[in-house]
Amino acid sequence: MKITDETVDHIAHLARLEFEGEAKTAIKQEMETIISFMEVLQQVDTENVEPLIFMSEEINRLRDDVAEVTLTQAEVLKNAPKKDSDYFRIPKVLDK
Repeated sequence: MKITDETVDHIAHLARLEFEGEAKTAIKQEMETIISFMEVLQQVDTENVEPLIFMSEEINRLRDDVAEVTLTQAEVLKNAPKKDSDYFRIPKVLDK
């Protein structure tokens, strides 16, 4: 598949990127390389291959979630720039 300047411009717009001059030529060549690699992968025979659900057979070993107090409310509020008794004070974000 041939990548055109319009295709690069469209993808760049979607990704909020800009390519000019040599950078545009380089990204175009890289995209063509990726597409040609995908075309090679399309030729691989996967007829008798089961789909993978997980990438490995490893099982996650998770620890129990135990609640514990690491900081008190007073310690947390100690460095707050603005506080109101038990809460942080922040500037208004929404107007009614």
